[in-house]
Amino acid sequence: MRRFDLHILCLFLVLVSCSSHPEMPEVSSSVDALPSIFPDYTDVTVPSNIAPLNFMLADSAYSGIVAVFESAKGTRQVYGKEEKVMIPQDEWQQLRDESIGGSIKVSVFCQQRSNLQWVGFGQFAINIACDPIDDYVSYRLIEPSYVIYNRMSIAQRQLSSFDESEIFNNMVTGNNRNGQCINCHSYQNYGTDNMMFHVRVLNGGTVIVVDGKPRKVNLKRQNTISAGVYPSWHPTQRLIAFSTNQTHQYFHTADKNKVEVFDTESDLVLYDIDRDSVLVIANDSDRLEVFPTWTPDGKGLYYCSAPAQVANSDDYRSNFEELRYNLYYRPFDPSTLSFGEEETVYVADSLGRSVSLPRVSPDGQFLAFAEGGYGCFNIWHHDADIRVMRLAQDSIVCSQPKFVNASGLNSQHYAESYPSWSSNGRWLMCASRRDDGNYSRIYISYFDGEKIHKAFELPQEDPQQIIVRLKSYNRPEFMKESVKVSLREFARTVGER
Repeated sequence: MRRFDLHILCLFLVLVSCSSHPEMPEVSSSVDALPSIFPDYTDVTVPSNIAPLNFMLADSAYSGIVAVFESAKGTRQVYGKEEKVMIPQDEWQQLRDESIGGSIKVSVFCQQRSNLQWVGFGQFAINIACDPIDDYVSYRLIEPSYVIYNRMSIAQRQLSSFDESEIFNNMVTGNNRNGQCINCHSYQNYGTDNMMFHVRVLNGGTVIVVDGKPRKVNLKRQNTISAGVYPSWHPTQRLIAFSTNQTHQYFHTADKNKVEVFDTESDLVLYDIDRDSVLVIANDSDRLEVFPTWTPDGKGLYYCSAPAQVANSDDYRSNFEELRYNLYYRPFDPSTLSFGEEETVYVADSLGRSVSLPRVSPDGQFLAFAEGGYGCFNIWHHDADIRVMRLAQDSIVCSQPKFVNASGLNSQHYAESYPSWSSNGRWLMCASRRDDGNYSRIYISYFDGEKIHKAFELPQEDPQQIIVRLKSYNRPEFMKESVKVSLREFARTVGER
């Protein structure tokens, strides 16, 4: 055999061995329990266009894993190598597409570390919903530090694959010692032609993309307490509602909630992009107004508000748990850019609770928000959960609010925060610390209009990447498309004086 032919044969054998499926193990026993895998994808409901749900062993008593996948049409595939189950994209797509409206049945077998015997576990389902999810999600990747930041980025991820790319990072216009804090990426109606994010400290300002063209704006005006902070794009107009905040931190030595992030001042303002003007929405000196969010029709604005006296008191460090936010609403007339009187929507403080980060579903029928025992920065509070309230159709005020059971999205012991709806209203996403209590990661639940199903963690090509990537996923946002402005073009815009 010629040398060239031998090379081709060897390459062929390597490719075959890499793509081959493991043989079914000889099982010595079985248990009537679900396998312990990470992420926990047992009996979850996922979109019809999601990437492969790769997973790994989560029990150190086992050293090997093999999983049999069977689609609703009977296609069977066997996967497993050492401690991981990794599914090729094309084969997953076939299994997934054959099971839309039904489920993929998964049987898992694990090899005991002590005696190398194989054990079979109870079968579980991966339910494939008929409803797809938006093509992309974006998030800020940041180490969970309290007072300093190093390298951080805003990234976008295609949900049907594992493709991830940077939208912007905080060192591209900085240097080895001085970068920026970048935050609050936001989009108009899930599109990216109109979007924004903030750049703080070095080359600071707000980068706003209008019709695909980026510009940098200084939102600090003479009549505002700060530049814009938490944004919400108007669904049809070139308007962005912001809060303006004076934010501070305290640190605990004994409390399990290590950090308190709170405002001593916060107002609401409206930025008119075309006129480059900032109008005051609410600036009551006795109130803290924050987290504006528009209704889908653009005719109303929800937000959170609390008494300012608690945060401004001399003994705040001893009574910080008394600071609680309620939910409010103001009607809005887009033709005159005028707001109506404030209306109370949900009085959480009467129940010993506090509301933050409201988001209205695209059909306008539900309102999701984070809720904890106190304060407005729930991601550091272990008791924080996502709640979903049904909005009254004939009145904004919910005298007796009705809630959807959101236990499928929430964990028992760690914080969930920053809810976000998909554009079709069928998927609800949040940032959760349930994996280890330290890092916030993305979890997504299916919402069928009545029930919020068990959440699944954002799939990764290598499930171990979830653990070894020491970054929090901050402010996850759905997008119908990827960002078209290049990182280089953003860098030029940020670098402008």
